[in-house]
Amino acid sequence: MRVMTAAADVRAAARRGAWRGTTGGHCPAYQQANLVILPQEAAVEFAAFCTRNPTPCPLIEITPPGDPEPMRAAPGADLRTDLPGYRIYRQGVLAEQRGDICDLWRDDLVAFLLGCSLTFEHALVEAGVPLRNIERNTMISMFVSNLACVPAGRFHGPMVVTMRPIAAAQVDLVRVLSSHYPHAHGAPVHIGNPEAIGITDLGRPDYGAPVPIYAQEIPVFWGCGGS
Repeated sequence: MRVMTAAADVRAAARRGAWRGTTGGHCPAYQQANLVILPQEAAVEFAAFCTRNPTPCPLIEITPPGDPEPMRAAPGADLRTDLPGYRIYRQGVLAEQRGDICDLWRDDLVAFLLGCSLTFEHALVEAGVPLRNIERNTMISMFVSNLACVPAGRFHGPMVVTMRPIAAAQVDLVRVLSSHYPHAHGAPVHIGNPEAIGITDLGRPDYGAPVPIYAQEIPVFWGCGGS
């Protein structure tokens, strides 16, 4: 896998339609983010939801209504075109996936950039922790857990978690390293037995790609704002 190291290069490639893959393993030392875009009438409630649930939804930036440029996090970026892909939900149901949202953009839309656990993966790799999603260049495994988020208005439900298989001897190291990144979900929310958080089959993630878990490895779970 050719690693792209500059965030601006990845955004430019996405804007050209040349980048449609995961950003895991790329742009080490940059803050990665998940993107949520909502009508202004729902933005206050979602901001409250993020504030009440900082582990799965650590806020990086909120844009003014109608402004597609995240001036604080990535000046010059365009949130309508600069992501590898977009999922469009209507009435809470996934309606389509596409490469840009220029024709859907409106003056009342507010964008939320939420911290992403892909941010701290470079620190784990540098410390000698192998990460299967990077090795395989696949999207991280994500599961809907039974861990409840604190509701805010219309926003409520269980926490989505990412899972990475970690060698038992490295779990403590991983816990400490990831805790240094509170704006990227921080320390794990659960280690070990997946059934304790409502996950019955690690081979069938709700989102992302499955990865094998080898002998002497333990599933480790982090909060996640993406799906």
